[in-house]
Amino acid sequence: MAMDAKQVKPIPPRTFIFHPPSYVDRLNLKQLFANDNPLEVELGAGDGSFLTQWANLHPDRNFIGIERLLGRLRKIDRKAARLGLTNLKLLRIEAGYFLGYLLPAGALSALHIYFPDPWPKRKQRKNRLIDREFTETAAKALAAQGVVYLRTDDRDYFGQMCAAFRQNPRFSEAEVSAELQKLQTDFERGFQARGIQTVSAAFRTVD
Repeated sequence: MAMDAKQVKPIPPRTFIFHPPSYVDRLNLKQLFANDNPLEVELGAGDGSFLTQWANLHPDRNFIGIERLLGRLRKIDRKAARLGLTNLKLLRIEAGYFLGYLLPAGALSALHIYFPDPWPKRKQRKNRLIDREFTETAAKALAAQGVVYLRTDDRDYFGQMCAAFRQNPRFSEAEVSAELQKLQTDFERGFQARGIQTVSAAFRTVD
């Protein structure tokens, strides 16, 4: 007797790291995931501590993790394989370029940015990812009522991030669910082990 289609579980890919057919054309997300589920992206996924847990908890959503370091991507790849995930893809690329040029407009239900490089020296701050221009890029990438989630240990950068989103009329402040708050990144665990307090915020696109 043929097995009911509902009982057939997807087979996890051999590797979650993918290479887009083009680095100048927008991604075909339906082709990439073979479904129309909501998409969430983590920019700077680190060792995947947060991303793999979150994707495992939400099999009805799609996830893309962005990292520049191949070693980190491979670590996330192994974690995803151990969990048997079928809803995750990983890409090695610069975060701002991915968000602005590869991701289709309005594609995201959520954008996670946790512990981005704070570039603490004054002359380095121009290198920070999140500024007013970035909020415009994020607004275009997010669907209606899409949410940006932020975490950092750097109070100065946190102030800059929040100010940038608050000054953009396309965003309003949002709450972070208890379920999301309890999941930690590798950086967050390290900071808390050393007694360093972290801060978080969320901003939702305005219709």
